[in-house]
Amino acid sequence: MKTIVFIGLNKSGSSREAVKAAEKLGYFTVVFTNRERQLEQREEYPDVHQLVLLDIDDIGVLKTHITALQHKGHTISAVTSFVDQYVHTASQLADEFYDNCLSTDAIFIMENKEETREFLSNEPYTPAFLLVDKSTPASAIAFPDNLTYPVMVKCPKSTGSKDVIFAADKEEVRKSTSKLKDKYPDETLIIEEYISGEQYLVEVIVYKGKIITAAIIEQEITRGKRFIVTGYGVLADVAPEIEESIGEITQSIVTALDIENGAFHLELRKTENGWKLIEINPRISGGAMNKMIEAAFGYSLVEETLKMLTGEAPCLEKKKSRFVFTQHVIVGQKGILERVTGKNRASKSPGVEEVYVKPRRGTLLIPPLSMGHRYAYVIAAGNTMQEAKEFAKTAAREIQFYLRTEQ
Repeated sequence: MKTIVFIGLNKSGSSREAVKAAEKLGYFTVVFTNRERQLEQREEYPDVHQLVLLDIDDIGVLKTHITALQHKGHTISAVTSFVDQYVHTASQLADEFYDNCLSTDAIFIMENKEETREFLSNEPYTPAFLLVDKSTPASAIAFPDNLTYPVMVKCPKSTGSKDVIFAADKEEVRKSTSKLKDKYPDETLIIEEYISGEQYLVEVIVYKGKIITAAIIEQEITRGKRFIVTGYGVLADVAPEIEESIGEITQSIVTALDIENGAFHLELRKTENGWKLIEINPRISGGAMNKMIEAAFGYSLVEETLKMLTGEAPCLEKKKSRFVFTQHVIVGQKGILERVTGKNRASKSPGVEEVYVKPRRGTLLIPPLSMGHRYAYVIAAGNTMQEAKEFAKTAAREIQFYLRTEQ
């Protein structure tokens, strides 16, 4: 029985889309999860043929369960993860159980921001940065000559904008590093230059050394306590100079990391002094990314990624080409969700492809401190980016969260 094992699963988004794609491709799907609630809501995961509750942070436990699957007659076609911190773990397991087509070393570098910065430190697209060892007190931090305020203070293992803090001056750096050191006492921290400019996300698949750009996406960022991406615009047409310069950076990264096969995304900012690399992640973006790309171009990026992982050639031939914009909805105050209105009206709005509302009644909602605090989205398509954006934003305004504020 040809089987794909997934490490970790989110209720929605790219990781869930990947399991559905695996079932569609004819594979038996096994998900290892550490979330008891998913077992309690088992009926909501019909595309998961076997859902196993275990400690997915213990690689020995994972090996034992994969071996047990083999003893029961499962042929392991792939071990993979579309969840932030488990991509490297999945590749390590793939190395052990079959001929893994991915580079586990490259994934390790991409998954950790400290490793990424150090490995690409001499590249012109790498921002100026400083590593702060766990033993260095916040009061003793000294900037190199090429690093000036304002800066971003990060934990290398942060994902989804968690633990990424803007600091305008020395006092804010001291407070931010002290806060992160308290939270992550054993971690090195990164302080890097704040980059202003338009931000783009680039989805990439590499197959047998050939680089295929799946999508180039403009990002809209809302700045509150954190920098949160609240808008994504999938470009049906990309200006040649942007496409070419992004292609050069992508080629540089693939060459440096010696990637023969793989899937990753880049976040880049376009500045007066050229492109700057904000981060790399060794997987498709989470959230609605797969659905956005499918709405724009007609193919499922997670499905094509699974084909690449199982030895098939991915096909990213566009079946259509439309501008697509996704508008996320956040809240401005903390409170318990009592009801949501406007979803049906939003769904019936012009150009709308999909509306998704995440939280259930009784959930505590807060202003965003990470990407996980975006509570709904609207995907809309149009003949131009402006039209798609207007459709998505107009529909998103229909969605209202009514909260009971805590006293």
